[in-house]
Amino acid sequence: MPVVAIVRMATGSARALDKKVIAAGVEMQSEVDLPGDLGCHDPGICRPSAVAAGSPDRAAPDGAISTARACRVPGTIAIQACLAVAPVTRPGLELRAGGPHLPTCWQADAVGRFDSPTMSGDNASGPLRTFDLISPSSPLSANPQPDARSIRLSVAPMMDWTDSHCRVFHRLLAPSARLYSEMVHANAVIHGDRTKLLAMDPVEHPVALQLGGSEPALLAQAARIGAEHGFDEINLNCGCPSDRVQAGRFGACLMREPALVADGVAAMIAAVGSMDRPVPVTVKCRLGVDDDHDFDRFMAFIDTVAAAGCRMFVVHARNAWLKGLSPKENREVPPLRYDWAYRLKRERPALQVVVNGGIASLAETLAHLDHVDGAMLGRAAYHDPYTLHLVDAALRGVEPQPRADLLRALQPYATAQLAGGVPLRHIGRHILGLFHGQPGGRAYRQVLSEGTHLPGASWDLVERAIAATVRGAVAA
Repeated sequence: MPVVAIVRMATGSARALDKKVIAAGVEMQSEVDLPGDLGCHDPGICRPSAVAAGSPDRAAPDGAISTARACRVPGTIAIQACLAVAPVTRPGLELRAGGPHLPTCWQADAVGRFDSPTMSGDNASGPLRTFDLISPSSPLSANPQPDARSIRLSVAPMMDWTDSHCRVFHRLLAPSARLYSEMVHANAVIHGDRTKLLAMDPVEHPVALQLGGSEPALLAQAARIGAEHGFDEINLNCGCPSDRVQAGRFGACLMREPALVADGVAAMIAAVGSMDRPVPVTVKCRLGVDDDHDFDRFMAFIDTVAAAGCRMFVVHARNAWLKGLSPKENREVPPLRYDWAYRLKRERPALQVVVNGGIASLAETLAHLDHVDGAMLGRAAYHDPYTLHLVDAALRGVEPQPRADLLRALQPYATAQLAGGVPLRHIGRHILGLFHGQPGGRAYRQVLSEGTHLPGASWDLVERAIAATVRGAVAA
């Protein structure tokens, strides 16, 4: 299990405490017993835990976090992985060590070091107490963050749409974008046809696997399998509102169970963190569910999951209505509140924040990037894929390419797939919107819609569709 933080403290009597703070729920190691209580007392970072370590009948202080079920140090309260995140997310984090022997107070001033500006009690004249924490960018960090450049632009995971064929096409349109698979349930990854479910072409990288599920052990196993298959990120879906997903206790309904999400994230991080090439574990969520309109509740969800090690959140900036709205209506009816995502980034600057929902143009994308780390396009990238290309070209500082040239770049892949027995309709459905709003665009779509399902359909059909756009442009 990778170490996410190391806490060292010297007392006035020269006794040393050396704790390895591991992912939540894993045993902490200590060279000596520490009298009194040690805890993280910032309710904005840490969530309450049930009991004090080693004392099942003693409640932890308000706002403290405890790994009671794992820690074996008598008379102490352990600090969970939140402390690996807290120094950068909350520079004013207060740490207290209480009890008859160590009544001191620390203030976090910078990543990696906690100095005590004031001391009192038996050890007031002792040496300076410090907490040395490993920076989240350290190789020892349990959960790496995605490369910042790769998350500026991404394409959302979309059921029945973002399969491998779609992602190859989107990669040609947007060389710098981060791509996401359709959501796949953890059980399907473990027991299903991985050749189909985890299909991926090497050209797709960087590409993320989105998992659905809520059982930590299953999520961990599926995350490991996904990472072994070469995915560059494992993303947990906490935003899908469909009835089928709710019945399985995953998706948007998990917004009401942050502790369960945290357990799942911690298990996934543990599963992939020991690999030769650890990959980021991230979460995609909503602002809340139904009539939850409390920003503090949203932040409590984020902080709880961040405490388990999640360092990137994709925020669909709407609530999800679990009853009364269809999945389509859930993408349109609940109002967008981008300001919540912006505020999240301001208040937790060390977290990577990607905003999603209703983004349909280059101007909108650039406006979001003034406030957050990335913008994720959804239906706009699918129905009007040239918009995806325009955004990518602008972010890379290059001239956009003509639509026909982009489409012809797909020919080698399509020809190879056809030779392998893949019907053209499986590829053709993803390119229908390329000439959206252009002269001849309707004729282009008609040629493909009527022809790709026919037996023996080949790339020649695509060329005929391109020719229809040329005739349409001349006629215009």
